[in-house]
Amino acid sequence: MSLRVVFMGTPDFSVPTLMEIVGQGHDVVACYCQPPRPAGRGMDVKKSPVHEAAESFGIPVFTPKSLKGEDEQAAFAALEADVAVVVAYGLLLPKAILEAPEYGCLNLHASMLPRWRGAAPINRAIMAGDTETAVQVMRMEEGLDTGPVCMSETLAIGVNMTAGELHDQLAPLGADLMVRALAALSRGALGEQAQGEDGVTYAAKLSKQETRIDWSKPAAEVHNHIRGLSPFPGAWCEMPLGGKAERVKILRSALAEGTGTPGTVIATGEAPVVACGEGAVRLVEVQRAGKKPMSGADFLRGASLSDGTVLN
Repeated sequence: MSLRVVFMGTPDFSVPTLMEIVGQGHDVVACYCQPPRPAGRGMDVKKSPVHEAAESFGIPVFTPKSLKGEDEQAAFAALEADVAVVVAYGLLLPKAILEAPEYGCLNLHASMLPRWRGAAPINRAIMAGDTETAVQVMRMEEGLDTGPVCMSETLAIGVNMTAGELHDQLAPLGADLMVRALAALSRGALGEQAQGEDGVTYAAKLSKQETRIDWSKPAAEVHNHIRGLSPFPGAWCEMPLGGKAERVKILRSALAEGTGTPGTVIATGEAPVVACGEGAVRLVEVQRAGKKPMSGADFLRGASLSDGTVLN
């Protein structure tokens, strides 16, 4: 049975779910996204990926800065949706919004709840060294990602997998999961299971202050930090290049053999190897300011980085 759906999402991660819902023949009566914002080098005002995708389907798009006002809540209720589907929307939904659709609001969340409730579950799972995660369809409540889980798909996290790679695997997996959940909902067969109270963790929004690499930490933690922030916002350090300190992003790393003073380059074979508090990491892919990503080997060919160089 086709459902009358309001879709609420903003970034790239949300687009596959919107496309699957449309493709399955559901009636998407409106899309809610974050407002267009300045982006890129020219800081031109840019619509979000969901905004652009919705317009390509001819779906009306709404971009309120808040849903707390009575006028916005009345406009949402007037859509007479069967269900709202929420995927990385970016705004908390007030009780009036949660209760407006006949069957409530379903959220697609990229973690194994109750682990990593909150804004950055993909990054935080990798930064913590988790070996498994999930996408889950959850019925929304007023609390932050506290609602009962309706459906779930797990996925292994490889030892060198970056946040970008995990994102790209979870997005289509979640899209398929959500349309299966809507199919079950339409026939009255969507079950629910309350989240447990044990193992609750919160995936706080990433901050600029935590992107700098701390070489004093063990190599495994440095490696997880690098891949958990790749490709965006990117973990970085300062290197002495061309007679001055230059900020360089490290996009890929691998655990390596060797010891030394933390932050010191201890080998420059195929790629730079840097000592950590325990062990070392190899810099597999890096990006200098204003340049494209390059392999560690290519970087060495253009940078005077020798054994004993100290990175900060």
